[in-house]
Amino acid sequence: MTANFTATDHAHMARALRLAEKGAYTTKPNPLVGCVIAHGEDVVGEGWHERAGEPHAEVHALRGAGERARGATAYVTLEPCAHTGRTGPCSEALIAAGVARVVAAMRDPFPQVDGAGFAKLQAAGIAVSSGLMEAQARALNRGFLSRVERGRPWLRVKLAASLDGRSALASGESKWISGEASRQDVQHWRARAGAIVTGAGTVLADDPSLTVRLGDATPFVAPLRVVLDPGLATVARGRVREGDAPTLYLHAPDAKPPRGLDAQLAAVPVREGRIDLEAVLRLLAQREVNEIQLEAGATLAGAFLAQGLVDEVLLYVAPVLLGETARPLFDGLGIDAMSRKFQLDVIDVRRLGDDTRVLLRPRAPVV
Repeated sequence: MTANFTATDHAHMARALRLAEKGAYTTKPNPLVGCVIAHGEDVVGEGWHERAGEPHAEVHALRGAGERARGATAYVTLEPCAHTGRTGPCSEALIAAGVARVVAAMRDPFPQVDGAGFAKLQAAGIAVSSGLMEAQARALNRGFLSRVERGRPWLRVKLAASLDGRSALASGESKWISGEASRQDVQHWRARAGAIVTGAGTVLADDPSLTVRLGDATPFVAPLRVVLDPGLATVARGRVREGDAPTLYLHAPDAKPPRGLDAQLAAVPVREGRIDLEAVLRLLAQREVNEIQLEAGATLAGAFLAQGLVDEVLLYVAPVLLGETARPLFDGLGIDAMSRKFQLDVIDVRRLGDDTRVLLRPRAPVV
């Protein structure tokens, strides 16, 4: 279903991708999807999936186009769905509207779609092609695709560091290494996450609330707050249980919750005395979490990294020095030779006030 796409095709798909991104804070656990309906260069309708359970991007675009959708081309960032969930199948809506052609950025790997949407459209005589700007579409939905294709969410580690690579003082104190601009930027990353994960040590040391504080009227779906607490040492304390955002405590199977505790709890396996981190990710995927933001200390961050479970590092570097006794960014990596150094690729660098934000992704090993 690949095709030779024109400059006009590219322009409309680029617009559809920009529209899709508007739902970054509100569509979870659904994918981000945008749609543009056009006759040649003339756009007659456009829309994006705004919130889970509400109309999909194609429906919004078709409503805008009205009768002008007949004979038009629909540009959509993800294969139109073919099943009935909380909304009806978008493939059937496109057929009923009489569009002549559908251009999709990529196939939807979700089992209830996965080519069935394309098949319905083609069976109705609609010309279908896909693969236009697929890399951009996959990047946009990296969390959703990770959950569906790998069975685990996309894991991003958020860290603040001094120039000498330290994340906290020896005492554990870390407020505040980064500046106000960086702390505000973090809120936007939190807003797009399905879950914010931390450890019991961080709850005891920093007493974080792990809520989204955007400071404006921007709508968002509050991420699940998750505390890895093998012995349930923190369930009766801390700001992490305050506010409207839900909180889940993941604990060892033999932990005994206090009587009368009003909290979400789930047991996960323990390996070598520590919570099984792969099991944590599987459990959160089953709860339809697409993206995780890990905000924890060096021990837990290092454990995720050492096990190859980190997809992205969001690092805020402040122009301060904390000295040789302060804590590292990652602990427990066991690197004893340059040949074992952990390599990351720099994806983006930008200045935030006095700080520098660096987005990195672990480099795939050479095989």
